[in-house]
Order: sequence, then C-alpha cells, then structure tokens
Amino acid sequence: MRNVVVIGGGCAGQMAAYAAQTAGARVILLEKMPQLGLKMGITGKGRCNLTNAASMEELIRQTPGNGKFLYSAYHTFTNTDLLSLLASWGVKTKVERGGRVFPESDSAQEVRRAFRTALTKAGVEIHTEASVREIHREGTAFEVTTAERTWPAAAVIMTTGGASYPQTGSDGSGHELAKGLGHTLIPLRPSLIPLVCEEAWCKALQGLSLRNVELTLHIDGKAKQTLRGEMLFTHFGVSGPIVLRLSDAASRALQRNRKVTLSLNVKPALAPETLDARLQRDLEKNHLQQMSNALRDLLPQRLIVPMLQAAEIESDVKAAELSRAERLRLGQALQNLSLTVTGTRPLREAIVTAGGISTKEVNPKTMESKIVSGIYFAGEILDVHAFTGGYNLQAAFSTGYLAGVSAAGKESEQ
Repeated sequence: MRNVVVIGGGCAGQMAAYAAQTAGARVILLEKMPQLGLKMGITGKGRCNLTNAASMEELIRQTPGNGKFLYSAYHTFTNTDLLSLLASWGVKTKVERGGRVFPESDSAQEVRRAFRTALTKAGVEIHTEASVREIHREGTAFEVTTAERTWPAAAVIMTTGGASYPQTGSDGSGHELAKGLGHTLIPLRPSLIPLVCEEAWCKALQGLSLRNVELTLHIDGKAKQTLRGEMLFTHFGVSGPIVLRLSDAASRALQRNRKVTLSLNVKPALAPETLDARLQRDLEKNHLQQMSNALRDLLPQRLIVPMLQAAEIESDVKAAELSRAERLRLGQALQNLSLTVTGTRPLREAIVTAGGISTKEVNPKTMESKIVSGIYFAGEILDVHAFTGGYNLQAAFSTGYLAGVSAAGKESEQ
C-alpha cells in the first residue's frame, strides 16, 4: 500500500486525505494545530459557505487569481460532487442569495464533525499538534519530519494554506517548506481585505454602513472597476462587501506602488440633473436651517459634514444662502466623493491570501509538482484566489480531491 503524507488539515488537506485513502493509499494527515479545520470553523461567519451553485465557467470567472488553472480540478470534483459527498455523510445543504451554499444547520461545526468522522471511518491516520519541520527527499521517496518523529512517504500533499488568520494554523510556514524543495513563491499579499484610507473623516464615520451606493476603483487616475452595493466606514478606512470585492485589484496595485483611490457615489440611481432638482427642493424646504441639518432627508446625519467639506461649503451656512455654484459642487461631491487608499489591513486579517506557490510549477491535471515528482499541492498554498461566495472553499475541495486521487494512483501510472 502506497504511503501518502498530507501536511495541513484544513479544507484542502482533509479532502485530499479522504480522497487518497478511499483511492487505496495509506494516508497520514499531519496538522500543526490541536484540531483539524479551524479555519473551516470561521468561514461564512461560522455558518460555513461550502461552495457556490454556479456553473464551472462562473466559478472560474469568480477566481481572479489564476482561475483557469482550476479547470481540471473542477471537472474532476464538481460542486455537485461535493454536495453529494456531504449528503452521504448526513450533511444537508441549502442554497441562498447569490448561489451561496450552506449547511441547513448553519453550523460550520457540523461540517467539521462530518469530515473528522469520514476520515476516521476511512482509516486515515490523524496526528494533531504535529508541526512539520522538514521534508527530505530520499531518491524517489520522502521523509517528513516533525518534532516527534519521521514518516516515510511515497508522496507528499502540501495543503498548509495561505498566511491569513495565522491563529487557525495558516501562517505561511508551508511556503518555506516548498521553497526548500526548489519551488517559486509568488509574493504574498492580502486579497479580500478592508482598505486603509488617508482621510481623517473616515474615523469619525466609524460604524456607518451605506447601502445601494456605488464605489469606483481608480489606479493611477484611471477608473478600473465600479461596483454597487453595501460598504462600511471603519476607524482605519472602509470595508464591507463592495470594498472587499475591489480590494484584490487595489492590493495588487499597492504592491506595485501605484496610486489607488476610490470615488463614492451615494446616489447612483439619480442622474446629475435629477439630483440637483432634489437638492433644490430640500434646500427650499429647509431654507432657514444650517446646511449641517438641511440635508438630513438626503443623507445620514454623520455623512453630511464630510460631504459639505468635500464641496467646500461651511456647515453653519443657511440653506437659503447657498449659491448655485455651491449647490452644483455639492451635487458633484454626492456622486464623486474621493478617498485616497494608502494600504490594506495586515495580511493576517485577509479573508484570502493572494500569491503562493507558482501555478506554472504545478501540473493542473494532477496537482503534482513539475519541480519535484511526488510532491502535490492543493488549496490556498497555491497562487490561486477567488472572491467571496463559496468560491475559495470549492477551489480548496476540488484541488484537494484531485491531489489526493493523483497521489494515491501515481504508482499505477509508472
């Protein structure tokens, strides 16, 4: 029986271990943390957004980081295959807005328990608190060493994750092991991460959530992407769904020392002339009030002063005293409020890590290294990342499954 060692017990690692064991290998799963699947336990705010019900083509479109690399993995183990497997383990699922798939129980812990039970029943040998120190190549075989002992292996599957949420075990240490074997590491950066902004007034708006607004990402002054939805002001800048979606491109540009700005349109449904007519009505209605109060029907109270400042209007000016030029400037500010992005939150806080082991050095049809025969990769250790919505977990499960069956079946290929 062929020995396969899987390093890392997250989504990709557990799937790889299960796939290899059920394909006929003898699998040893090594996890550095006290429990398996800690990051799985916090996905989807603890509900575990397992996958997305979208087509394969859409799954790849939602993966800006080397999505096409996943064609074979998605073909080998689809989102439907995942849900069928979970159902056979007793995990019922449901589809919510945007195709996001969750367990009916809304409990990531149910999924973790199901995986642990399935691995145990399949016969996978599980070792927790087993941090790998070295992978030594011995001819065509390997020796995987922890503080406690050394395991011989015909194949090694590396599923150590990225470098975000290090408290769950994904601290980037697996990348160093891979580099030691001769692999290229694409520099890590945060993806799906809140953005840090220069403007001091952002802090004053901390906790303010805006819905149905439009946010445009500019790189070196050129508009690159516009999204409509919900955003949140924080003590450091901005966050929320549309910010996270734009953050991948923003992070990449910042890494290259490009100038990154955002423009906020708080009234995207209104044409400029329609908005101006609305402003005229509100100002006439509240003509005796100061501008800091005259816009309360149009904007959240806390947003009024920053908007007036952007339009260079004093907040204590009465509405009746506002000139036409000032009113037009206010309309422009409402639909083009500028934010200067100076950075992102730290990598450890990112939902997903961009960068990782170069996909050019991995066979997409097997997940085997092109550099070292017998080494396989799956999950976030690879330079593959997707948007939120279940896409990253599906990538982890699919690459894990493909790596597992490939590693188990390698002997028969030779």
